[in-house]
Amino acid sequence: MKDFKELKVWHKAYDLSLAVYEVSRSFPREEMYGLTSQLRRASVSVGANIAEGCGRRSDGELVRFLQIARGSASEIEHHLLLARDLKFLEAATHQDIEKRLQEVQRMLTSLVSSIQETAAVRAAAAGVTKGVPGASG
Repeated sequence: MKDFKELKVWHKAYDLSLAVYEVSRSFPREEMYGLTSQLRRASVSVGANIAEGCGRRSDGELVRFLQIARGSASEIEHHLLLARDLKFLEAATHQDIEKRLQEVQRMLTSLVSSIQETAAVRAAAAGVTKGVPGASG
């Protein structure tokens, strides 16, 4: 498959993880094994699932891991809302990270759609060539 480090979405997810680690340093100490840990774990999971999907053998497996990454991004969204409402994050900080998160979510959705469309075109082309004399398929 593809080298994950070549994907712009992986770089955005990686930068998001760094930002999440940075802002969560100021969370209350008693949250170290609670919200802080959950938020950090989910942020790391996005990039890790993109990387793992790229290491798989098929587009179907890549799509599955990209969808898992999208689920982790939704989990981050939840945790950020909770952190904001518990006053662990200032509104401006929340907005900045939320904006980055939304970009990653959009990019993941677009990448999944693109891979699925490409696979559908390949499948359709393979079906068309099967009945054509001299065509391989």
